[in-house]
Amino acid sequence: MSGMSRIKEFNLPDLGEGLTEGEILSWLVKVGDTIELNQPIVEVETAKAAVEIPAKWAGQVQAIFHPEGTTVEVGTPIIAIDTDPGAGPLDVPSTTATPGGDLPTPSAASLAAVEVAPAEGMVEPGLIGGPAPGGRTAVLVGYGPRTTAAKRRPRKGGVPAQAAATPAPAPVAPAPQPVAEATPVAAATGGLVLAKPPVRKLAKDLGVDLGTLTGSGPLGSITREDVQQAANGAVVAAEPIRATSVATSAASFGADREQRIPVKGVRKLTAENMSRSAFTAPHVTEFLTVDVTRAMKALDRLRGRREWRDVRVSPLLLVAKAVLLAVKRHPMVNSTWAGDEIVVKEYVNLGIAAATERGLIVPNVKDAGRLSLRELADALNDLVQTAKSGRTSPADMSGGTLTITNVGVFGVDTGTPILPPGESAILAFGAVREMPWVHKGKVKPRQVTTLGLSFDHRIIDGELGSKFLRDIGDFLADPEAALLAWT
Repeated sequence: MSGMSRIKEFNLPDLGEGLTEGEILSWLVKVGDTIELNQPIVEVETAKAAVEIPAKWAGQVQAIFHPEGTTVEVGTPIIAIDTDPGAGPLDVPSTTATPGGDLPTPSAASLAAVEVAPAEGMVEPGLIGGPAPGGRTAVLVGYGPRTTAAKRRPRKGGVPAQAAATPAPAPVAPAPQPVAEATPVAAATGGLVLAKPPVRKLAKDLGVDLGTLTGSGPLGSITREDVQQAANGAVVAAEPIRATSVATSAASFGADREQRIPVKGVRKLTAENMSRSAFTAPHVTEFLTVDVTRAMKALDRLRGRREWRDVRVSPLLLVAKAVLLAVKRHPMVNSTWAGDEIVVKEYVNLGIAAATERGLIVPNVKDAGRLSLRELADALNDLVQTAKSGRTSPADMSGGTLTITNVGVFGVDTGTPILPPGESAILAFGAVREMPWVHKGKVKPRQVTTLGLSFDHRIIDGELGSKFLRDIGDFLADPEAALLAWT
């Protein structure tokens, strides 16, 4: 194999759902490393998740084109691989990007020796980096650094170009002056005493001569404390008068006390989705407070069963089951507004909102309505653990039909959640608290929670939304009775 065909460039693939760019979080290989087929080579954060991308070829890394922290468009080459390193040395020198620096300008020969990865690679369909329906590959134009200097547009009303080009004389540093000894304010200011009118009035009332005091305030001004100490016979320690500007002595409210966080990745996508949903779908939110004491006791009994002892069982499991059963009774809730029609879905991809270090994500359990309670518990646990580790794939966050947000884990009673785009309902599950509750005619401490249901009023009217929320509450109030009545 000739050097002309040994070197292959690997382009950043479309990681799903029409993503257009990704940020390189970390390189898992370096120039000179020998890699295997499908070995993870780079971790990339997209607008949906952080994913590891495997190599399309086995071989030796010859070049890394983008340092960590760089945002790269889909279709842009990110790494070059020698697919036959055992054939001998290459005539083409290796290149690598320095973190934060410009890329070296490749020669015409080196560019000609690099073979761009074909659209259909060696990775099996379905794997990251492999062929995908509707995928696209961007054309790389103008590879390498700019060859022309950036030009700045002239300012209106500015100085002529010739005058602007004339260098200004360098400022001359003032000669150091000896530090003056501390003197009373009146002497330092030529007889002028710096004090506010209220302070002057206080001094007059207390019989204190301001001219004899040394101020402790800004610019040596006299404060109320200085006057009160003098009136009490205390000796105010003389402070050296420093020529301090008002700007530096006053509190700073500028950029030095601000933090600017780039909006990108998951947070950027979340912001776009929430803004689009909030101003597209007419939201309505209803609330219901429920006595869930029986549901909590049912969970305790479930945890005690032998076949459930190795499973993490939380109240979210019963809330998810309640939502799935309520959807069967009110299928219109699980639908999408499609302009001139409403698409009612016979499957439920149940989304669970999860807060991660990179922002809010909503992975979903596919076809959750077909799962048994044990299978649902396992799926929820896997979903949460994957989200916490930052390994949720774009596929797991695509295609959701209805969502639950468990704000109760933060000690919040409930909220008015915003619909994920394309969904018609989202349920907020609040904290379960022990509260006084009227039970069988007597006030007793009971386990109580508050539910908040937001829905798209184009699809779900008040009656349907109220019945759906009521059924969820009925199940949580008495799970055994609801199961007997509905199944």
